[in-house]
Amino acid sequence: MAGRILLGAVIGAHGTKGEVRVKIFTLEPDALCAYGPLTTDDGRRLSVATLRAGKPGEAIVRFTEIADRNAAEALKGRQLSVPRDALPAPEADEFYHADLIGLAVEDSSNVVLGRVRALHNFGAGDLMEVETPKGATEFIPFNSTIVLKVELPTRIVIAPPAYEGT
Repeated sequence: MAGRILLGAVIGAHGTKGEVRVKIFTLEPDALCAYGPLTTDDGRRLSVATLRAGKPGEAIVRFTEIADRNAAEALKGRQLSVPRDALPAPEADEFYHADLIGLAVEDSSNVVLGRVRALHNFGAGDLMEVETPKGATEFIPFNSTIVLKVELPTRIVIAPPAYEGT
């Protein structure tokens, strides 16, 4: 997926006419069709024929290339992405998660705390998964209280959260 931005993942078939439910990783469902055809993680190119909002964080999509429920079920679990250069440049203080992966995480004294492995949102806000120099994994909130600045393409400076007992 290098050079690609993940926009969604197929979570199942919807109905009998080839529609699928897609977990969206965009602010709005319509963004799934805003950047051209989507590519699955196994290399298939899919063109959005119709799209409507589903449950919060989901969209119901019919792809031109998918004709029936059996074909839709075969897409379950597939990730949907577009080339990085198909997306507009982010606004100031906005970031694509993919651009943060691999950045050094440092405190305000320039001490390296680790590298960003992934970003997650389990429902209570964005979390950075940071691999420490010793190979351990820490989850750090990605919010304006903790993240002091993001300096692309090199580092993220944080005020490490205080933990009880430290």
